Amino acid sequence: MNITTIIRSIRDIMRKDSGVDGDAQRISQLVWMLFLKIFSDKEELWKKESKSYISPIDDKYKWNNWAHNNEMDSIELITFLNDDLFPNFKRLNIELNAQAKIVRSVFEDT
Repeated sequence: MNITTIIRSIRDIMRKDSGVDGDAQRISQLVWMLFLKIFSDKEELWKKESKSYISPIDDKYKWNNWAHNNEMDSIELITFLNDDLFPNFKRLNIELNAQAKIVRSVFEDT
């Protein structure tokens, strides 16, 4: 499956969500989700390359620990994202490392 097919599939799913209003909002949400997934994959690489790598993201907020959580219903997920995950990323200590600066800058306006 190529990236175009994947994006179309995600877009079709998002169009069914009554809480998402228009393509601009869908694109914004898709971008931060893709960012977190890619960041998660990159962190695995950084950990292998450097034993001293420190993740700026607490375990609770890492992609693999919440995106695959089938125990949360849609209301719980939205509450987690809006009231917990996004505020946490906006407050990341940018003095920690370059990755913290990147994550914080991506989520400053989310």
